Amino acid sequence: MALEAGGVLTELVWSTPGSSTALDDVQCTVGEGPALDAYRHSVLVAVPDLQRADTRRWPAFLPEAQRLGVQAMFCFPLNLGAVCLGVFTAQRAVPGPLNSAQMNDALIVAAAVTAALIRDSGQRKSFAQAEPHTELHRAAVHQATGIISVQAGVPLPEALAMLRAHAYRTDVPLLATAEEVVARRLHFRDNRDGTSAPSGNKD
Repeated sequence: MALEAGGVLTELVWSTPGSSTALDDVQCTVGEGPALDAYRHSVLVAVPDLQRADTRRWPAFLPEAQRLGVQAMFCFPLNLGAVCLGVFTAQRAVPGPLNSAQMNDALIVAAAVTAALIRDSGQRKSFAQAEPHTELHRAAVHQATGIISVQAGVPLPEALAMLRAHAYRTDVPLLATAEEVVARRLHFRDNRDGTSAPSGNKD
């Protein structure tokens, strides 16, 4: 489940064991995918067979999803009026649509999570603490985006795009790449236009 974080980046706050975290990280890294579309447009995005999805819609995401063994995704926006608070994503390792009972269950869960977030802002922290996975917190990504913005002299959205591009190009998880930036082992001082490689790893 991903929640909106400052209008710049979604943050995964809870996931089940398996490929869920890696799947969300891929979408966050490449900046595309069913969950991001559900969040951006506040609509249910159901993809019962990712192998048959239009490659022009998610050209970078689809091969990565298949590599993770994900064959179908169903992304339910957590809507409050015209505002989307986040996305509840269900996935499966075999293609096929959800049956009516599964769809109803997913809609109930999405509504319950939305209601919990509305009633108590502390629920975000509770969701984050439900599993002991520190990789669910993308604070380092936000910090790294700010650092790159200063180093390269670019706006935050462009800095985030540079971070994503480097993670994707080097096949390193976005969070791990961000942690390198925060630790000052990865620098973007000479990468102002976002096309050249970072200035290098430095101790």
